[in-house]
Amino acid sequence: MALMRECFTRYGDIYRIFAPSRGVYNYVINHPRDIKTVLLSNHRNYTKGEGMDRVKILLGNGIMTSEGDFWRRQRRMMQPSFHRRVLDRFSRLIHDVNEKFADRWAAKAARGEAINLTDDVSELTLEIVLHSIFSTDLERLERETGGNPFELVAKETNRDLKFAFRFRSLSKLVNELIERRRRSPKEERFDFLEMLIDARDRENEAPMTNKEMIDEVMTLIVAGHETTASALTWTWYLASQHPETVAALEAEADALSSDHPLGLDAAESLSYTHKVIQEALRLYPPGWLFTRRTIAADELGGFPIGPRTDVFICPYLLHRHPEFWPDPEAFNPERFAAADAEERHKFAYIPFSVGPRHCIGENLALFEMLGHMRAMTRRFRLTRASNEPIELEAQINLRPRSNLMMKVEMR
Repeated sequence: MALMRECFTRYGDIYRIFAPSRGVYNYVINHPRDIKTVLLSNHRNYTKGEGMDRVKILLGNGIMTSEGDFWRRQRRMMQPSFHRRVLDRFSRLIHDVNEKFADRWAAKAARGEAINLTDDVSELTLEIVLHSIFSTDLERLERETGGNPFELVAKETNRDLKFAFRFRSLSKLVNELIERRRRSPKEERFDFLEMLIDARDRENEAPMTNKEMIDEVMTLIVAGHETTASALTWTWYLASQHPETVAALEAEADALSSDHPLGLDAAESLSYTHKVIQEALRLYPPGWLFTRRTIAADELGGFPIGPRTDVFICPYLLHRHPEFWPDPEAFNPERFAAADAEERHKFAYIPFSVGPRHCIGENLALFEMLGHMRAMTRRFRLTRASNEPIELEAQINLRPRSNLMMKVEMR
């Protein structure tokens, strides 16, 4: 990231860097115009690029890594599961998990202990995503195995081959769940696994195979957990640095006086909270680097790009482009007010990517984040437990290098 920041300052909207390992040049594009070409206008000329082989070891051939006709088939089959009417039914789950963690925070506050916010939001988002996929099967699995077999996703921070092997070994548990559901009489369940089992190819009515379903489930677990957890960590960090932001968040949370679960529409009515989350995603997008590889030649920024050339897009730098973001390093949620947002280039802000391959879970992630911030700001005020500078860890996701410790005060 440091090198990319330096090159962006020196060379601007497009530059290339020689990659000795492959003996080729990689291009980095920083202008929304060229990003639109790669991710939308000419997206069929691009596949996933550098680094995707390592991701495939972890996730298999799910919609994050698959390509071509197979990817389009899978995306079409999964899309109905992320319709607004479906997501709204997860409101009780989101509410209950946040209440569980609120009780934990209240106990810490009573004892005067700091919370490990990084760990807590990681566990919280993992619990939501696992229950959204497996519902009651998760509790049964925990009873049978003596614990949550998927907790390593939150407990293990390294994303190396050792982690990939341990995580992929869980696929046999997912396969057993699928087989059990296929054999058993149909039950009234509401979760993503059941929706995947019921999904059919619209051209031939064929269901997904077990292998296809397993890869999609493993993708949902990792992608649905890590990005949301990172985004919440950054949101709390940034809010804690700005007392006026905290006051506005609290006022908006208090205005919705009901203790009942927030539906999707009600969560999205939290306009200021939404702007705070958007600004956190601008400054610290969890998916900080995208890669694509040309199939045939193209032209970007006025330069010819040969076939099989890797093109890098860095949302972290794009979201700080001075042409599109005044005072780009400053935290300013009001830059997402309607007038500013309408005037800005549509491809200058891409925390969930854009085009046909934009994140299928964007609305669910925002639903979770809005529900969490509202639930917690109604009850607590968080301040940093230390003033140590935050260091970035730019690996698969962008997150703080050290755990973020926060003092909890009951409101």
